[in-house]
Amino acid sequence: MQASWRIGSLFGIPLFLDPSWFLILVLITIIHALNFYPSFGLALASSAGLVMALLLFGSVLLHELGHSLAARSQGIKVNSITLFLFGGVASIDRESKTPEGALQVAIAGPGVSLLLFGLFTVLAQVLPSNSVAEVLTSNLANINLILALFNLIPGLPLDGGQVLKAVVWKLTGNRFKGVHWAALTGKVLGGLAIAFGLGLALWTRELGAIWIAFIGGFVFRNANAYDRISTLQEALLQLSASDAMTREFRIVDANQTLRSFADEYILADLQTPMPYYASSDGRYRGLVAIEDLQFVERSLWETQTLESIVRPLSEIVSVEEKTPLVEVINRLEAHQTNRLTVLSPAGTVAGVIDRGDIVRAVAKKLNLPIPEAEIKRVKAEGTYPQGLQLPAIAQATGQ
Repeated sequence: MQASWRIGSLFGIPLFLDPSWFLILVLITIIHALNFYPSFGLALASSAGLVMALLLFGSVLLHELGHSLAARSQGIKVNSITLFLFGGVASIDRESKTPEGALQVAIAGPGVSLLLFGLFTVLAQVLPSNSVAEVLTSNLANINLILALFNLIPGLPLDGGQVLKAVVWKLTGNRFKGVHWAALTGKVLGGLAIAFGLGLALWTRELGAIWIAFIGGFVFRNANAYDRISTLQEALLQLSASDAMTREFRIVDANQTLRSFADEYILADLQTPMPYYASSDGRYRGLVAIEDLQFVERSLWETQTLESIVRPLSEIVSVEEKTPLVEVINRLEAHQTNRLTVLSPAGTVAGVIDRGDIVRAVAKKLNLPIPEAEIKRVKAEGTYPQGLQLPAIAQATGQ
């Protein structure tokens, strides 16, 4: 089932509509039509309500476009802008590299909304008083002001939370502290909005108050998601390849024949295959890739040695022991390989690392309840757990 529909692009940025957008479009149309109805006829009021709803989302779109263009000015790729139930969201590849850049992106959206507020306010002054156009324009001015002020509330995922994150980042020099503080504020504000909305609904019997609780739930959920992702990013930067690697590999004699190697190792390790590294005279000669054996005629297996087919360590995909885990993940995905060789400072094989090893290290670091059976599945299938999207998080962190 398609999650959203593409409706075009703006400045090269794809625009999408979430199915929930149609629900809020209908609700806003009805609400504004009822507001117009006492002064205008039913047909005109309904049309004005629909136009108001569309212009409202046009304002939201321009708000998100402000964020997007500010991000693009810093060389950040903007993947899309999506309109949904609670407004809009711009999807970008990565965050700004400096707190000043983050602040610029954060305030760009509210800045656009304030600019629209000023333009619509001026326009309303020159339109005929009490006309449909004047009422529409005045309402749009007020809505853009509310949109700007609401988004400046200092808690993630709102723009004010991004501003708070940038300020704390600047003061402490630590981006993750900024995210954690802004996320905490978002969760507190979201929780208060949920309690206030539910309490108001029970006290006044007005179901409209439930909407405050819905917004609070949205803020709380997304602030919590920001916090979790930030914690993961921090862990991926703190952990290194040496923290996740294992010694699950074999060292074999580079001078032994292919036949001897096949009989002694491959057949014996069918149930638990592992990488092989050939050595001779006390030096590593390289990686023995099992698939390379098939390119050698069987008749030559009795005389040809492993040294003739090894892949030198300088030519295989590898990382150093001190390499941050975020770079390890990115390299695994970039090369679409199941495991990487970890090299010591002396250039020898220190260990190997696969996706299961990465999951185990992250789970240990963050005390995540990931059973060993799941880690074995990750090792066998080469796919991360569904709720642990490490490739996307690592890509955004490592850029």
